[in-house]
Amino acid sequence: MPTVTSDIEIARAATKKPIFEIGARLGIASENLVPYGHDKAKVSAEFINAQSKKPDGKLILVTAINPTPAGEGKTTTTVGLGDGLNRIGKKAMICVREPSLGPCFGVKGGAAGGGHAQVVPMEDINLHFTGDFHAITSAHNLLAAMIDNHIYWGNELNIDVRRVTWRRVMDMNDRALREIVGSLGGVSNGFPREGGFDITVASEVMAILCLASDLEDLERRLGNIIVAYRTDKTPVFARDLKADGAMAVLLKDAMQPNLVQTLENNPAFVHGGPFANIAHGCNSVIATKTALKLADYVVTEAGFGADLGAEKFFDIKCRKAGLKPDAAVIVATVRALKMNGGVAKDDLGREDVEALTRGCSNLGRHVANVRKFGVPVVVAINHFISDTDAEVQAVKDYVAHLGAEAILCRHWAEGSAGIEELAWKVVEMAQSGTAKFEPIYPDDMPLMEKIEAVAAKIYHAGEVTATKAVRDQLKVWEEQGYGDLPVCMAKTQYSFSTDPALRGAPEGHVVQVREVRLSAGAGFVVAITGEIMTMPGLPRSPAAERIVLNDQGYIEGLF
Repeated sequence: MPTVTSDIEIARAATKKPIFEIGARLGIASENLVPYGHDKAKVSAEFINAQSKKPDGKLILVTAINPTPAGEGKTTTTVGLGDGLNRIGKKAMICVREPSLGPCFGVKGGAAGGGHAQVVPMEDINLHFTGDFHAITSAHNLLAAMIDNHIYWGNELNIDVRRVTWRRVMDMNDRALREIVGSLGGVSNGFPREGGFDITVASEVMAILCLASDLEDLERRLGNIIVAYRTDKTPVFARDLKADGAMAVLLKDAMQPNLVQTLENNPAFVHGGPFANIAHGCNSVIATKTALKLADYVVTEAGFGADLGAEKFFDIKCRKAGLKPDAAVIVATVRALKMNGGVAKDDLGREDVEALTRGCSNLGRHVANVRKFGVPVVVAINHFISDTDAEVQAVKDYVAHLGAEAILCRHWAEGSAGIEELAWKVVEMAQSGTAKFEPIYPDDMPLMEKIEAVAAKIYHAGEVTATKAVRDQLKVWEEQGYGDLPVCMAKTQYSFSTDPALRGAPEGHVVQVREVRLSAGAGFVVAITGEIMTMPGLPRSPAAERIVLNDQGYIEGLF
């Protein structure tokens, strides 16, 4: 069997162009770029504001089937499609999220695309990059420190220490910090209370940065964060603690989109990174809207499967930012579809058209769901070397029966040359004018009914259960003026249900809402379902065990 070159080796061998040259292709003068080395830069707010009157390009969403250990390649396809559109003569950009250190050192080992469809510098993007996540972590924890400090110095706001809702964050998977008791050690350390940590990508500050339109909007949203409740149960906001200004200062540079390039030297924004199974799973609004002013086609992704990422992209990001997507691509692999059909991971290399056909039910559900939003769909079959002609044809035939098209894509191995057919199809769909985008529920629907609408229409659940406390909390928020907010479902990414082991396209299952959280600054209500954790843990054998510096000083182990 031929030796396969790793992603990091391919990325390291890339011939990158100076970032000022990439910016010049987009009409960004050097004085409007803040360089971080030679191959990455932030775009100034002044330049972004000056683009507001330009027309928008076409917006393409890349989403996927439910992820499996077999791999789907959503980011790889996003990058490949951006390169493919440029290859066929279109002015295109991609917009993707920044990777979190938690998954990089946990399971993924990296998240900047793969093979010959990557954004670079791959090592920087996967590690500290331009420091955005560190700034978000610092801003979030500054607010946490100011809460405890306020209580220590007399608690003028009459905060009920039993009802402090603002937790701390760090950008790492650490299950030991999910639930903690702080301020131990005596009077000088404050008042002991229960607390805990979430991962940075689950922070409301992350969601706010990714939904804010500018610095003024950012500071307003930060001020609207509810951090605790008083003894009379009225909310305490970050602005009550006078924390919003300092938080905005910490986030000033992080608000500016990061410009990098693909392996084929095409421009890409990599900015923001809320988790999709916990938060809303999309890159920043400011990056997407800026890209739409600079390119004729903008390819963006939404995290995990379409039941999470695409639904939140449509119902939260597009609703709040006024975006109207023109087409959607659903990524699937033969291997992942066979796994959905019941094949064990170790047996995926063997042809099994029957299992593949069973597993296609998962793909079919996602195709139908995306169409419910009024967006035309094409399926990208991300090619693996073990795929047989019969298996690929079975997927094409299945999708054809849905009235859609499945296109085999070889961008991982061949770069843009392997995805030209998909690029032409996306152009055809985007230019057809057939997109009639609408969210699947209206703003004025009660919050519990919004949760039930997502569960029924997207997950095909038979019932949503919630305790009286959860339902009463939702009603209180409606009375306080938050009833028009969208809902952000925190659910396992591995299944349409809340059971990660239930693959395929289950029907009639029960969605248990065990907790709700109001993200008043971000502008949505989080419904936590099943066993989902806002602070993940590391696996038995984390990727961190294999990430090292070699004798030449190069990083090994990032995929």
